[in-house]
Amino acid sequence: MQKSTIFSIIIPFKNWSSDLEECLVHIQKLSFREFEVILLPDKQINLPETYKDLALSIIPTGSINPALKRDRGARVAKSPYLAFIDDDAYPEGNWLDIAYKTFSSRSDIGAIGGPATTPDSDPFWARVSGAVFLSFISGGFPERYVAKPPARAIEDWPSVNLIVCRETFEIAGGFDSAYWPGEDTLFCLKILNNTDKLIYYVPELRVWHHRRSNLVKHLRQIGNYGLHRGYFSKVYPENSRKFKYFVPSLWVLFVFLGLFLSVIFPDLIILYSFGWVTYLVALVISWKDINKYEPILIALSSTPYTIMTHLWYGIKFIEGLATKSLKSSMGR
Repeated sequence: MQKSTIFSIIIPFKNWSSDLEECLVHIQKLSFREFEVILLPDKQINLPETYKDLALSIIPTGSINPALKRDRGARVAKSPYLAFIDDDAYPEGNWLDIAYKTFSSRSDIGAIGGPATTPDSDPFWARVSGAVFLSFISGGFPERYVAKPPARAIEDWPSVNLIVCRETFEIAGGFDSAYWPGEDTLFCLKILNNTDKLIYYVPELRVWHHRRSNLVKHLRQIGNYGLHRGYFSKVYPENSRKFKYFVPSLWVLFVFLGLFLSVIFPDLIILYSFGWVTYLVALVISWKDINKYEPILIALSSTPYTIMTHLWYGIKFIEGLATKSLKSSMGR
């Protein structure tokens, strides 16, 4: 590998897919050229001839989780910066230019993250799934999905778009996690606890990320997030015990316990109804937020997704709180 290699793009995945092919096509178009690509499939794959021009390594890992795959890729990387992206995402053409400029201008930054935006080419219901995350009210972290200036220090960021200084990665101890999802939360916590470097949000550092294609897949993903976050809020409170994570569970308790108490004590019906009116107003606000980025039909269609997202995340978060020991997820 040439000494001019600045970034190692590390991609964990199971099998070759059209999404991975799309990712590699866009990597070929990156304007910053001093990079290598490290692919980490479960089994050996045959790379199509069209990608032979890339400085690319294929490292079969067996059926292990994405966190351990990323660590494996980092061990063989030959660059000072490790650029993590998922196989169902692809980078903006200036992705590495922005990363290099940011790291070069700030010696106190150890890792950077940016938004993972839903592509306009995604099917309708996949865009509806992504739309849920575009409002603070419906998803909690719209900056993870669209650019939300200003750039700023953060405590937690998804590994779908996370670029880390190699030195920071090694001092933190890598991902070294059997959890999935949630491994990126623990990794960010190790950076904060074990290094003196910042994790920095760069709104211009964008990748495009495909969403779940239907409601069942959407809720399965949301449920996994809620379960792990509920458990992490107990054992890793530094960046997981935040009030916003508890809000969906409080809403679940209000919906079901409030209904039960209203039946027993009819005088509480007015208070219970007021709670629902307040929630409906919040849904209107979230709809307006979403409509800034998506057409009206997608914004409207996201409303039932949002309601079910809040309830299911809240239920699984409570389950995570009640879980004494969350089983390690070595597979996927």
